[in-house]
Amino acid sequence: MVNKIRAVLIDLSGTLHIDDSVVPGAVNALKRSLAAAREVIQARKLNPFLMIDDAAMEDFQDLQNPDGEFTAVVVGLAPKKFHYDELNQAFRLLLQGASLIAIHEGRYYKRGDGLALGPGAFIRGLEYSANVKAEVIGKPTKGFFEAALGGIPPQEAVMIGDDVRDDVAGAQAAGIRGLLVQTGKYRPGDEASISPPPAKVIPSFVEAVDELLKEFSEA
Repeated sequence: MVNKIRAVLIDLSGTLHIDDSVVPGAVNALKRSLAAAREVIQARKLNPFLMIDDAAMEDFQDLQNPDGEFTAVVVGLAPKKFHYDELNQAFRLLLQGASLIAIHEGRYYKRGDGLALGPGAFIRGLEYSANVKAEVIGKPTKGFFEAALGGIPPQEAVMIGDDVRDDVAGAQAAGIRGLLVQTGKYRPGDEASISPPPAKVIPSFVEAVDELLKEFSEA
């Protein structure tokens, strides 16, 4: 069946690059899409309070009215905004009835200086304090992977990533084969922490591509 693979989903951070450093051999890193969160905000006519990275702001600024009442708190990976004043403002908006939207809820990610807290910790804190439940748009939800496939059957797709839960377990729960790379946030023994385990554990993205090409040639 490997010769019927029609889609390969690739996690970026930790798989193709770590901060600004490209993983050796992975030259072409693609920009992470925030389209799903944007579509939700547009469809519901929400005015978002944005806790996202500055580099992603341009994808949402035209949807935001700073002078109006914020009706949603949108949280992504934004280390510079995870401080008391910003989180407290988000907390107060949630108490006033704003919805909580999580672009993803990763536990941690890999920076050049080591592992760092992901947005999941701050999303859980806001949920606890404001007594709300976040709507998760991205990984590891089944809907995220189905949207990424765009109608391609999951058995005809492969996911390559460094996060054993969000990338691999999330994909496999949606019926997609998951390949775990030992770069980025990977830690020894991660492959034993989920059931079923990853389809394969591979040193890096380079070897993952080699593995897929080998399967095609042998099919």
